[in-house]
Amino acid sequence: MTPSIRRLLTGRTFAALATALIPTTLTLAVVHTGSAADLGLVLGCELLPMLVLLPVAGVVADRFPPQRVVLTADLVRAAAQLGIGAELLTGPVRVAPLAVLSAITGAAVAFGTPAVRTLVAAVAAGTERLRTNARLGVAEGLAQMAAPAAAGGLMLAVGAGWSSLVTGALFILSATTVGRLDPGRAVRPAGRGAFLGELRAGWAETRRHRWFLVNVLGHGVWHLTAGFLLTLGPLIAVRHLGGDVSWVVIAQVGTVGMLAGVYAASRLPIRRPLVGVAVGAAAYALPLVAFALHLPLAVVTVTYFGAMFGLGVLSPLWETTVQRGIPPEALGRVGSFDTLISFAARPLGLAVAAPVAAAIGTTAPLLIGAVLVAAANLAALLLPEAWQAPVDAPESWCAEPDPATA
Repeated sequence: MTPSIRRLLTGRTFAALATALIPTTLTLAVVHTGSAADLGLVLGCELLPMLVLLPVAGVVADRFPPQRVVLTADLVRAAAQLGIGAELLTGPVRVAPLAVLSAITGAAVAFGTPAVRTLVAAVAAGTERLRTNARLGVAEGLAQMAAPAAAGGLMLAVGAGWSSLVTGALFILSATTVGRLDPGRAVRPAGRGAFLGELRAGWAETRRHRWFLVNVLGHGVWHLTAGFLLTLGPLIAVRHLGGDVSWVVIAQVGTVGMLAGVYAASRLPIRRPLVGVAVGAAAYALPLVAFALHLPLAVVTVTYFGAMFGLGVLSPLWETTVQRGIPPEALGRVGSFDTLISFAARPLGLAVAAPVAAAIGTTAPLLIGAVLVAAANLAALLLPEAWQAPVDAPESWCAEPDPATA
């Protein structure tokens, strides 16, 4: 492992833990107002800027050195979290300031996300890239496991305000670590055009890569169905699978499965990464069917473990394939469309699952979701590119010729 990769992993681990602390801290702080609407407003104010600003952030990621964009995004998130901490420490919870600071955090997330993908592509090359993406996935998964307990412990010990101050400090550590990177492989366009022109060029580049569009749409369907499962799954578990503890067991086993999949991704003999990506996403149909049919707890748990293992394998394979297959100078813009669909589809599934289930029950939407997620992701196997992209393919292996320059 090179010093640059080690520094990158250290910085992103700090950022992953800080990011995972935010939702629990805000939830525990705002819930004391007694209003679910207040909590929804604060959390929604973080999501909305992400959705609106991601296309803009993609252009920024392709215009400027990625380490500077990530540095700035982390410093902005640090400032917002320090502001939230100060707000929570100085008096009773006020929703308006928290909503504004959450919106600033969401904007910073939007700008940082495409730049991180570009930064990884610049720092890690060849087979080391897959291992780097897998290590980043493990760090993120562990952070998501540890953060709720850590945030709850800080809340009980010293209060939500101090939890936010710790979060801000972690973002500062991430910024100072990643900001010192010097990725020599970064590729930048020779000149900068008008913003809208670059945005259109990014969309044109996205449409050139059929494999990318088909997979991204499949991932969007998965995120949508995940929203349904995360809403209806606990309800089914409590009513039909043994009570509250059954959902806790299922969720924890799923987390272990995801971490195992991420860890195994760079060690499994997968020669066609797009095939692994398609199968990994389609495996999510298994727990959807198991929950829909109210199968025994052991069966549901095994299927959820398998699905999350597949998603764990999928994540580093997909990141590595995108970083290899998209030209470096367009990676931020193209990647931002992937993130946009992911950020939008999951909340949509969470929002509509309960009303749909109230109208037609829980079985039908979960079974329909299983069919959709399997079909949408396995459809990628019909593309020749899925079978022509070995794991050691050269950079931009699947860039199709631009008709304008052919």
